[in-house]
Amino acid sequence: MKILSGAWEFGVLLCDSVDSVLFSYGLSTPGTIRNTMRILHTMLRVGNLQRSIDFYTQVLGMQLLRTSENPEYQYTLAFLGFDGGNPGQAELELTYNWGTEQYEHGSAYGHIAIGVPDAYAACDKIRAAGGNITREAGPVKGGSTVIAFVTDPDGYKIELIQRTETAAGTGLR
Repeated sequence: MKILSGAWEFGVLLCDSVDSVLFSYGLSTPGTIRNTMRILHTMLRVGNLQRSIDFYTQVLGMQLLRTSENPEYQYTLAFLGFDGGNPGQAELELTYNWGTEQYEHGSAYGHIAIGVPDAYAACDKIRAAGGNITREAGPVKGGSTVIAFVTDPDGYKIELIQRTETAAGTGLR
């Protein structure tokens, strides 16, 4: 954890330093680099690309934004997202390494989270589409935010968090 913390502090320091240099030459305003950083995508390795694309598009309602295949290194990528993906929203990258049908998730992976206007209705819709609800919609333990959990075909956990569009970034309550 200390190394990660140090890397983060170095990254912030580096951004501040580069930002200061650019500002001193009149090429930016203070905070420009850090304020324009965005999470672009999260990558999940999958054992069956089409099965995963079908789940994320047909069950969760994402759009398949683009795919790319690399025969030389034997992998295929699929990028999915909502509302056209980047730059407005982060994307999900599904990576299929040819011939690998299953992965160990390890103990470090937790989940990805998707904001939904109504977690109860989302669970009903996902269940009707064949999705696996692993935690029914209801208040988070010790709080009032309504959450639910779904599992994708590769076993990855997806948290559904009930929130209004204006509540982005407010966290669980």
